[in-house]
Amino acid sequence: MPTVEHPRIVTGFDVASASMTPDSAGLTPEGNSGVAEQDEKPSSTVPRWVVKAIALFWLGWVVVYIGTGAVRSLRSFLVVLLISVFISFAVEPAVNRMETWKIRRGVGVWIVYLGALLALAGFSAAIGTALADQIDSLIDEAPTYVDDIEDWLQNNIDDDIDLQRIQDEFVEGGGISDLAERFADDLVNLGTALLNIVFHAFTVLLFTYYLVAEGPKLRLTIGSILAPRRQKMLMSIWDLAIEKTGGYVFSRTILAIISAITHGIVFEIIDVPFPIPLALWVGVISQFIPVIGTYFAGALPVLVTVLDEPRKALWVLVMIVAYQQVENYLLSPRITAHTMEIHVAVAFGSVLVGAALLGVVGALLALPFAATVQAFISGYLHHRDLDE
Repeated sequence: MPTVEHPRIVTGFDVASASMTPDSAGLTPEGNSGVAEQDEKPSSTVPRWVVKAIALFWLGWVVVYIGTGAVRSLRSFLVVLLISVFISFAVEPAVNRMETWKIRRGVGVWIVYLGALLALAGFSAAIGTALADQIDSLIDEAPTYVDDIEDWLQNNIDDDIDLQRIQDEFVEGGGISDLAERFADDLVNLGTALLNIVFHAFTVLLFTYYLVAEGPKLRLTIGSILAPRRQKMLMSIWDLAIEKTGGYVFSRTILAIISAITHGIVFEIIDVPFPIPLALWVGVISQFIPVIGTYFAGALPVLVTVLDEPRKALWVLVMIVAYQQVENYLLSPRITAHTMEIHVAVAFGSVLVGAALLGVVGALLALPFAATVQAFISGYLHHRDLDE
C-alpha cells in the first residue's frame, strides 16, 4: 500500500519564527538589540535641574553680597529710622490723647516736642551749672590737693618725691605743648561729632513727626496691600509696640521722678553740694540708661562729695545702694507690672544683644522691643497647667 505523505501544517508562530532571521529581527549575534545598545550610551547633556540650582545659587550670592553692602552703607540711616520709629511709638499715646481733646495730631506732636525740649534744657542747665561750679572749686583748691598728695607720698613712699620738680620737668620737656596739641585736636573732633549729632537729631525729629502725624494714614496704606488675616496681625503688632513702648517711657519717667525726689531729700540732709542737680542726674540716668545706668549715675554724686568732704561720700554711697535695693524689689515691680511686663533675664539678655548690634542705641531700644515680642508671642501661645 503506497505511503501517503501528509502536508506539514505550519502554524502562525512557526511561520513567524521561520521567516525571521537574526539580521531581520535586529538581533546581534550576542542576542542584544540595537535599540538597547543605543539607550545604554551615557548622555552628554547636563540635567536641567542642575543648571537651575547653579543659577539660583549664584543669583542668591549676588543678592546677598549687594544687600550686605547696601545695609553697611545705609547703616546710619537705618539707625536713625529705627530711633524715629521708637520715639514715634513713645509719643503716639500722648498725641492720641490730645486728639480726643480736638487737638490736631501735628500740633500735638509739636506740643510734645516743646515739653521734651524744656525738660532737657532744664536738666542740662542744672547739671551744667553744678559741674561748672564744682570744676571752678576744684581748680581753686588744686594747689592744696597737690600739697596734700605730696605730703602723703613723702610720708609713705619716698622722702625725695617733689611734685613741683616733676611739674617743671613736664613743662620744660615739651610735655605741656604735646598735651595742648592733643587737646586742640580733641576739640576739633568733638565739634565735628556735635554737628553730626545735631544733624541726626533734626532728621530723627522730622521722621518722628511724619510717623506720628500721619500715623493712621500710614496704617491704612500698609494694611490695604495685605490680606485680611495679615492686616489683623499687623494692627495687633503695631498696637502692642505702641503700648509697650509708651508704657516703658511712662514707667521709667515715674521711677525717675521718685528717685530724684528721694535722693534730693537725702542729699539735702547729708549736705551734699548741689543736691537738686545731682538728684536729677541720679534719677534720669539710672532709669533711662539700661544695665550700667545705676553705676554711672551714682558715680558723679560720690565723686563730687569726695572732693568736698570725703567722709560724706560714704553716706552718699550707702544711700544710693540702699535705694537701688528698694527700687528693685518694691517700686519697680509694682510700677512696671501694669506697663511693661518682662522677665529680668529676658531684659538683661535683650540689652546685651541690642548693645552688641547697635551700641548705645540698641541698648536703649532693647527693652521695649523685647517686651513687644514677648507680649506678641504670649498672645499666640496656649498656656496649660502643669501636672505636679
